[in-house]
Amino acid sequence: MAVKDGDGWVQCAGGHRHWGLYGAAGLLAVHWDDLGVARVLMQERSLWSHHGGTWGLPGGARDSHESPIHAALREAKEEAALSGEGLPVRGVYRDDHGGWTFDTVIVEAATLLPAVPGNAESRQLRWLTVPEIAGKKLHPGFAESWPEIQTLLRPEMVVLDIANIVGARAEHGWWKDRKGAAARLLAAASGAKLPHPVLAQWFPDGVAVVEGAARGVPPVDGITIVEADGSGDDAIVEVVRQAKPWQRVLVVTADKELRRRVTELGARVTGPRWVLDVL
Repeated sequence: MAVKDGDGWVQCAGGHRHWGLYGAAGLLAVHWDDLGVARVLMQERSLWSHHGGTWGLPGGARDSHESPIHAALREAKEEAALSGEGLPVRGVYRDDHGGWTFDTVIVEAATLLPAVPGNAESRQLRWLTVPEIAGKKLHPGFAESWPEIQTLLRPEMVVLDIANIVGARAEHGWWKDRKGAAARLLAAASGAKLPHPVLAQWFPDGVAVVEGAARGVPPVDGITIVEADGSGDDAIVEVVRQAKPWQRVLVVTADKELRRRVTELGARVTGPRWVLDVL
């Protein structure tokens, strides 16, 4: 496991040369302002580098022992002097060229973090809006994947209707111990790899609404627990209503009336089996 053991050129199944013996990764940091305008931290490559003068993401070759997330954060620190602190990962987009992959690690920045060239590979770094990016000369690899990646920039939230999902799970005796059944479901859901139609890895904000006898369940990592004072359905509707306008919301429930209510607020819905199948 040598440092920089991933440096080197390889040829993919399509006959193109790529940098990174074990693939490569880049960091896409996105910031949303109060008006819902997204800005992405972009790097102009130094003129001497491969595809010099083009714009893309801080990134580079993965070492043999690195995950895409680790590699992207390391490259961002080297090229853009970003520490990675306070940059929650929202997803990993994989561009597979057949024998060589580039992973775009999408992180969310709470502010427009100052970024300066960390080494000679960067000519400049700027926070650009989506229209501004369209006006730049883009790195060929980034230009090819950008049309799809830009549809994935919006942060996402998954809201779990715990009472409904517990009922669908049909765990023996769950109705006698609703708090215990809810706690077991939440423990299983914490860290579960939820499916996404495009992203190779997906890390949405998780919110679980509990009600009645299930109130008081212990906290779990990665999921915010909301205890309903009254109706769980009303609490879920309020969670959806308070979501940021640019945030995508997915509500997991089989309740038809609740589905109607949250859909009217712009949320998407899916049934409990979507979660249960991955637990």
